[in-house]
Amino acid sequence: MLVLALLARAAWPSWRRAGHLAVAGIGIQAGYLGGVWVAVAQGMPSSVTALVVNLQPVLTALAGWAAGERMGPRRAAGLVLGFLGVTLVVAEKLTTSGITTVTLALSGGALLAITAGTLYQKRFCPDFDLRTGQVVQFVASIVVTAPFALAFEDLRIDWTPAVIGALVWSVVVLTGGGISLLFLMLRRGAASQVTTYFYLVPAITAVMAFLMFGERPGWVAVAGMAVTVIGVALAARSPVRTRDAPPG
Repeated sequence: MLVLALLARAAWPSWRRAGHLAVAGIGIQAGYLGGVWVAVAQGMPSSVTALVVNLQPVLTALAGWAAGERMGPRRAAGLVLGFLGVTLVVAEKLTTSGITTVTLALSGGALLAITAGTLYQKRFCPDFDLRTGQVVQFVASIVVTAPFALAFEDLRIDWTPAVIGALVWSVVVLTGGGISLLFLMLRRGAASQVTTYFYLVPAITAVMAFLMFGERPGWVAVAGMAVTVIGVALAARSPVRTRDAPPG
């Protein structure tokens, strides 16, 4: 992102806005991704981690409701169906192995971090240049995570094809693509609507695993994908209004 920003001579945010971006980035980049990766590294099954962090649309919607947004029946039904669909998608891989107080705390912390970071960014800095803004967020995240890496990791990397592939996926697809798309959507939509699309991540992952590795999903997972799509359609397309706004 830094190279792209310098080549394009993109505008850098003011110090005030950079501070807001740093706070949001610590939640979205460091807290969320760091929490998930460490939880999985500590033995938490990825399927259980997916279930925990996919409570984000529900948590964000509840935060919006507490702030005065109306929770209509269609959105409520969509949120319930979306989470039910996610549960069905990952059901075949669910296991209690590796679930400890520590891994649950890490996954729960990741959930709270991305929810808080998303709401903060929507409130204080929704519109910014994606190149320079994300550089600010990356730097802030490095400042937060580097001490933990120095304290608990040996900093030795075995450059295997699997490691390189995972790194490229994390940097290019997850951060450069997925997080950038999230930020673009936050510019135009309410946070409670945008985060609903997170329900689609397990379904899309299952489809990609089938296309790339031949991992054929079971009928329960396929049914879960359909339920997820219906839930997202209901929740994301429901208009966001405050409780004192007239219905219509």
